[in-house]
Amino acid sequence: QVHLEEFGGGLVQAGGSLRLSCASSGRDASGRTFSNLSMGWFRQAPGKEREFVGFTTWSGNNMYYADSVKGRFAISRDNAKNTVYLRMSSLKPEETAIYHCASGHYSGTYYDTTSYIYWGQGTQVTVSP
Repeated sequence: QVHLEEFGGGLVQAGGSLRLSCASSGRDASGRTFSNLSMGWFRQAPGKEREFVGFTTWSGNNMYYADSVKGRFAISRDNAKNTVYLRMSSLKPEETAIYHCASGHYSGTYYDTTSYIYWGQGTQVTVSP
């Protein structure tokens, strides 16, 4: 079982920056650990569906982002620390949401929530005007 836990949420003013972390532990059903698993970031605003933010392959060589965050958000990962990061800049009030990391993507599209098995509880990000 893979366990994910997010850190780093908080209150930030519009235009500000924040870095989220997602720590992973455990193994998936095939025995794979964090360094062999791709990771996704999603967010869910009140009253809205969970939406894709970004994705990194297991190696960290390829990242993909939602159009709305391209150029402002950046994902990185440290496989030695079993942690993936989401650096967010130029934040907007409408990006207030609970941010989740996800793992266990083996098939399907990387931007689809149903493609992931493991989810963290999320961390609240609030962007004030």
